[in-house]
Amino acid sequence: MAKVFVTGGSGFLGRELIKALVARGDEVFALARSADAVRTVASLGAKAVNGDLSSKSDMKIGMAGSVCVFHCAADVAQWGDVKAIAKINVEGTRNVIECARDVGVPRVIHVSTEAVMVDGTPLVQMDETRPLPERNIGVYSTTKAAAERVVRAMNGHGIECVIVRPRFIWGKGDTTVLPAMVRAAKAGGFPFIGGGEHLTSTCHVRNVVEGMLLAQAKGRPGEAYFLTDDPAVTVRGFVSDLLATQNVDPGNRIVPLWLAFVLSNIMESAWKLLYLPGAPPLTRMVVELFGREVTVSDAKARRELGYRGTVSHAAGLAEMRQP
Repeated sequence: MAKVFVTGGSGFLGRELIKALVARGDEVFALARSADAVRTVASLGAKAVNGDLSSKSDMKIGMAGSVCVFHCAADVAQWGDVKAIAKINVEGTRNVIECARDVGVPRVIHVSTEAVMVDGTPLVQMDETRPLPERNIGVYSTTKAAAERVVRAMNGHGIECVIVRPRFIWGKGDTTVLPAMVRAAKAGGFPFIGGGEHLTSTCHVRNVVEGMLLAQAKGRPGEAYFLTDDPAVTVRGFVSDLLATQNVDPGNRIVPLWLAFVLSNIMESAWKLLYLPGAPPLTRMVVELFGREVTVSDAKARRELGYRGTVSHAAGLAEMRQP
């Protein structure tokens, strides 16, 4: 039995990861920053370590003796105080790797995202040869790109770090993306930017876990690996299928791409100038990620890791269907 440490274990991806780690016989320790998180990870068979990404002493105690750290925790907010979000996504990542290195953990698997590439240029059939942009659009993409730079800089200095980049994580138990889509549809129809007939890559949550476990075993230190379900699907078709599993009709609301760009710029400017609460209804990052094609190639993961992405769209959707 090997010991592993997980951050973000009570989240959507973290829960599925813990299930897989426990199933393969690992002793799992998971960072938990709230009583609810403690209960969640414990119910999955993990041992809770109280603390957050700033709790270095707690993390070191929990990580000691681990063969790998899986870093899933992140602030996924698309709007907010960049310094506060960077404290979690960038400094938190640095803390995780420093703690792992200090207690002798040999490897860290860092969960990133295709959003690190959002800079206003087309994101079509990207692979890992595309460099990180000098400037990102959106606080999430900006801080996650900065986190990747931290991971790469720290790799090789007493620890091996591998990055995985899933695109559009989905599946049963999603507590983030699908609920927001359901709310939008029920509030007057899901807005398909640009008509929604453009392609998108996706990655079922268990396929992400598959890629993470393979990255632990075979990933080259300092490398990044895109993960997808393959093949790509249309945004309109896939979102409609997702909402149908919840017995929700997305409607036929369409926002032209040009108008979405104009509205997102106006809204972001208004929120900044007037210090409006919450997030704008539409941001430039959302338009970039869902208003036009975003497709990535996972050929590198399939070639180097033996990744297969075994959960199909049909199987994943069948699991999600409400009675």
